[in-house]
Amino acid sequence: FEGPLDLLLYLIRRQNLDILDIPVAEITRQYVDYINVMQELRFELAAEYLVMAAILAEIKSRMLLPRPPSQDGEEDDPRAELVRRLQEYERFKQAAEDLDTLPRMGRDSAPVQAHLPERAAVKLPPPVELKEMLMALYDVLKRAELFTGHAIKREALSVRQRMGDVLSRLDDGKFYRFESLFTAEEGKLGVLVTFLALLELAKEQLLDIVQEAPLAPIYVKSLALGNTNAPLQFSSEFDDSDAANEPL
Repeated sequence: FEGPLDLLLYLIRRQNLDILDIPVAEITRQYVDYINVMQELRFELAAEYLVMAAILAEIKSRMLLPRPPSQDGEEDDPRAELVRRLQEYERFKQAAEDLDTLPRMGRDSAPVQAHLPERAAVKLPPPVELKEMLMALYDVLKRAELFTGHAIKREALSVRQRMGDVLSRLDDGKFYRFESLFTAEEGKLGVLVTFLALLELAKEQLLDIVQEAPLAPIYVKSLALGNTNAPLQFSSEFDDSDAANEPL
């Protein structure tokens, strides 16, 4: 995300909420949950994300307290300033996206002299952004929390081993839903290890991850089918320490 306002706007639009009537308590919970996931994955967060979390907590507390009426007899809405900032950010973001769609000389077009034969255009799915995968991961983690209290003993989980498990699951060359690769019964630890394994495989260009449009389902397919005769050697920076096996 480009900043805390971008994350807030994404959470609101993802659920088709009215930006003028934000359910502060629910949005605050989702925002804090997202930050916690980022910290568990050891992603660095800018201080402005934590500042926005504090602002949301303040608005939430002000919503719970009785508000004195203003001079004109109407109560001040604690969300008003946040709504104004979100609307302003959305206008600028939409304007930037509209400008980006305009053709640019040197980027989208260039004068040429050569004659090229006609070729059938192949429409490739747009690349999947990390924020889309993280929001899908957030949904899986919510399901995994239902099984956290049932685990009596957890075996050590290895990202390298899980990379091999994922490729074995995808060895038929078909696309699978992103969420289907996770086992909620393993709890948050198992879900995070699987997610890290997917990131490592994508970095090694062993996975094809596609999404038809923003907020659409994410699909994953193996690109390692040509290497089935030779064993693949996996390595992961996440297995160099005990971080992958620490309880969350």
